[in-house]
Amino acid sequence: MNEPIHSGPLNGLKIIEFEGIGPAPLAGQLLSDLGADVVKILRKHTKIKKEPILDRNKKTIPLDLKNINDKVIVKKLITKADVLIEGFRPGVMERLGLGPKDCEKINPKLVFGRITGWGQDGPYAKKAGHDINYLAVTGALNAIGYKNSEPIPPLNLLGDYAGGTMFLIMGILSALWERNYSNKGQVVDAAMIEGVPSIMSLIHTLIAQDRWKNIRGSNLLDGGCPFYRCYKTKDDLYVSVGALENKFFAILIKKLEMDKKWVQIQENKSKWDELTKELSSIFITKTRNEWEKLFKNTDACVEPVLNFDEIEHNNQNKFRKIFIRKNNILQANISPKFSRSKPQISIKEQNQSKNISQVLKSWKINR
Repeated sequence: MNEPIHSGPLNGLKIIEFEGIGPAPLAGQLLSDLGADVVKILRKHTKIKKEPILDRNKKTIPLDLKNINDKVIVKKLITKADVLIEGFRPGVMERLGLGPKDCEKINPKLVFGRITGWGQDGPYAKKAGHDINYLAVTGALNAIGYKNSEPIPPLNLLGDYAGGTMFLIMGILSALWERNYSNKGQVVDAAMIEGVPSIMSLIHTLIAQDRWKNIRGSNLLDGGCPFYRCYKTKDDLYVSVGALENKFFAILIKKLEMDKKWVQIQENKSKWDELTKELSSIFITKTRNEWEKLFKNTDACVEPVLNFDEIEHNNQNKFRKIFIRKNNILQANISPKFSRSKPQISIKEQNQSKNISQVLKSWKINR
């Protein structure tokens, strides 16, 4: 078996990830991207789904968590692990005999990372839910969408990943840092309904300053602002406009050969509908590529809205090598970049039948 490449800044960190969906597997992927040695425990006797991106750099082994012998293997891994990641409903790990208290007895230094939508306790804790539901109760969903229309879910980026994965990772790394002087592990209880409000600090600030209305499509950052929204082009594609600052807005107005009066009244909300209509009537006259050429090398903050088939051909994306292909699968490269550490991506076909002994050996565990 070709071992995953561990050349990143988290080299030497051992992580157990229990198979799941949503934020937990992405957390495992991002940590393994940065060099952590991640062992993903798959459900035995279930059809193995190939997840070549989420499983990159990971070792995967199938185990039956209700089987005594397989549970012994899990516990052996726990003795060597720095971190455990699970995204089950509250109480599942406890019923399996693998909850935080059980694991603390095996390895008191273990950082036990838990990610759920509602959190580990409270009246909603054991309810089913998904990204859209967690956004709904935090106020985020109500703020996204067009005026006089229903809210629009922003894929599952905000709840699952921004409010879930990233806060789980931040919690794990914080607990590892704290372990340096306490010499003890702890539980990280990451909940999406807590992460999402945290990333909305700016919006809550604007609300406190009476600069935000509870009306979709009428605010600075929700598509209601004419200089922070998208416009349709002649070829039925779109360009994004983000000329928030007056100096950038002035460049936009000049390049579009519009009346200079707009520069002076940019912040006048009573004129926003009029400005939106004028900008719409202008952007519809040229194709997206024509607008891209016109605004090239300017600070007007105008960029084409690309689809997934186009993103790897963007000049900045190519220069930064933001997207790569492994086994002809387009995916994001490792982020962020480091000045010394050089994490790499390894993708291989999984062969679970022979992995268990080799994984245990790589962690210096006797089966």
